[in-house]
Amino acid sequence: MKKLTALLSSAVLAVSAISAAVPQTVSAASEPYINYAEALQKSLFFYECQQAGPLPDWNRVEWRADSTMDDFITGGWYDAGDHVKFNLPMAYSASMIAWGLYQYPEGIEKCGEMENYVNNLTFVLDYLAACDLGDEVVFQVGNGQKDHTWWGPVELYDYAMNENGGYDGRPYYAGTKCSAAFGEMAAALAAGYCALQGRSDKTDYYLEHAENIFKIADTAKSDDEYQDSDASGFYRSSHFYDELFWAANWLYKATGEQEYLDKATGYIPNLGKELGSDELKYSWTMCWDDCMQGGMLLYAQNTQNSTYIARVKKHLDYSLTGVKHLDGGLAYYDSWGCLRYAATDGFLAAVACDTLDLGDTSKYEDFYKTQADYCLGDNPLGQSFVVGYGENAPRNAHHRTAHCSWNNELSNPTENRHILYGALVGGPDSTGNYEDDRQNFINNEVACDYNAGFTGLMAKMTEEYGGTTDPAFPEPEQRDDEFFVEAQIKQSEASGVSLSLKFTNHTAWPARVVNNMSYCYYFDASEVIDAGYKATDIVVRIDRDQAAMYGDEYRAVYSDITHYKDNIYYIEVSYPNGEAVLPISEGRQQCETMLALVFPDYKTGWDATNDYSNQDLLDSEDPVITDKITVYNNGVLVYGVEPDGTVPENTDPTDDVKPLKGDVNLDGKVTVADLTALNKYLVNLGKINSKAADNADYNSDKAVNVFDSTALRNKLLG
Repeated sequence: MKKLTALLSSAVLAVSAISAAVPQTVSAASEPYINYAEALQKSLFFYECQQAGPLPDWNRVEWRADSTMDDFITGGWYDAGDHVKFNLPMAYSASMIAWGLYQYPEGIEKCGEMENYVNNLTFVLDYLAACDLGDEVVFQVGNGQKDHTWWGPVELYDYAMNENGGYDGRPYYAGTKCSAAFGEMAAALAAGYCALQGRSDKTDYYLEHAENIFKIADTAKSDDEYQDSDASGFYRSSHFYDELFWAANWLYKATGEQEYLDKATGYIPNLGKELGSDELKYSWTMCWDDCMQGGMLLYAQNTQNSTYIARVKKHLDYSLTGVKHLDGGLAYYDSWGCLRYAATDGFLAAVACDTLDLGDTSKYEDFYKTQADYCLGDNPLGQSFVVGYGENAPRNAHHRTAHCSWNNELSNPTENRHILYGALVGGPDSTGNYEDDRQNFINNEVACDYNAGFTGLMAKMTEEYGGTTDPAFPEPEQRDDEFFVEAQIKQSEASGVSLSLKFTNHTAWPARVVNNMSYCYYFDASEVIDAGYKATDIVVRIDRDQAAMYGDEYRAVYSDITHYKDNIYYIEVSYPNGEAVLPISEGRQQCETMLALVFPDYKTGWDATNDYSNQDLLDSEDPVITDKITVYNNGVLVYGVEPDGTVPENTDPTDDVKPLKGDVNLDGKVTVADLTALNKYLVNLGKINSKAADNADYNSDKAVNVFDSTALRNKLLG
């Protein structure tokens, strides 16, 4: 009860200054509330957004589905906002995430994220192990040059690539002379072996492949095949001895075999040097292309050699005083994705403080906390740089599937359709400014390696400072219409009417092919019947069937004139093959039928103004999206309003939840999680729908405010 009281009290205090009528926002100048556990929770979710191949049943991303299922090796992570699986940065990311678990399991356990952490780590390690073919290793799946020609959701990647025919699947790249990529893969699998002891039954499997891949990398000591591949245009390797050094140190930790430590020692003369000297390089940090500083930290741990402990300390001192720092304390190593370097440098500093004898570590502790807090909003802009975290979070990350364009267009729609929770964006420019602009990929790109060191740092910060995860995460997204018809009257005369009817697929939850879609155009045949004809005497003419252009298997199917009620009739246009209309390009996101209805015997007397489906079209010269042309899937109404007022059944997952005062997260019970959800809403850190708002009005005064929070708190306290 004491713990419950403290939690509830702190939650209410967070909103005690809020006006009862209008929730207030926090100014950029005020100190933000930093919740490391929530940041860790969402960073792990980001990796679920990146999953390729068949999704595991624990994947929580409602807008993702199975994708690139014909890859030579399925699984793994898409690299960034694109759809290629580059093993060099992927393996680097996996190794850093494994290090976070290995070093700081208590923080992960404490906040309840261990299962999600292990799930995401084993998912990527399974892929990396599968890339080991025995005598050679796969180092990439997908072609970057081809991939970057299309901007759309990955679930429809194969359809987009084959829109003009000739697509024969995604290539894969394998070889033996790829020491950097293979060293990184071996390191990831060995680090995973260390981190997952007692948490997975696959550790021996990972170690087996780590040793084989390392043997291939060490035997070749060459990047020739890698540098001559598609990968070199995106993740060109600068050197490979640092990756071999990194891998050997992890293999020594995993096996305890002196052979690996001896190999690590043997690589040291080949590691990077400071420009113009023989001194080992210290003026750069850990990243996908340079594992030297991380390897040096592991080597210092493994040997406890004072010389190498001093090398680690020299790098940390450079991080404090040698590299540029922005206002707010961010270590600014490079303009492209600056936060990944700062967060990773913070993680290295934390691990060094916790594992090496560095003397007084207070300045290094301040450093890693500053890097973490800057990413989470404690900076001059008051800007969170993690999508979906904090009050002023980025939304429009440079990410194809999260944006979910339906017409291969970077700027359409204006806002990303999905929240890419947990993604660490590139960060501010060299002046400290930042704009949430999808088209600025230098500052608003996201990638697996961006979140790698950051995830480990959040595990450390959670262990040291605590925090709470969001019990309502992830909340269902607000969905827009996925299917509708955009219509236009092309000509309306006494002899009849001609129309353009564009059936539209803007699916996004997830983007997908849906077979057996149809729509109904309704018209009033009173004038025809009054003239002595039957409605079925009306002449129906199909002037264009766009679907037929793609092949006979895609043709639309047109019904006869069918009675609805009274003098209202309809024609149904069906697409048995859902591939006729796909959100992959301007030409394919809609499929047009040019429909003409002509007065019987080609006489006059047609009245287009009394036709139900024309009501929104009559006063517009432009195409109009109208809900009076109803859309169906397998005969079930999914969009629009029929002439008698019939609407689609509510598909809101909370629809069956009965009203319950205090049940803000709509889980059918009233707990501390509801108070948390209410308080987040009151400080503009969360959203609730109308059903939740009714339940949140705990005192039934027809307003949701701090008084409801207080009343709910008192109820929970008894």
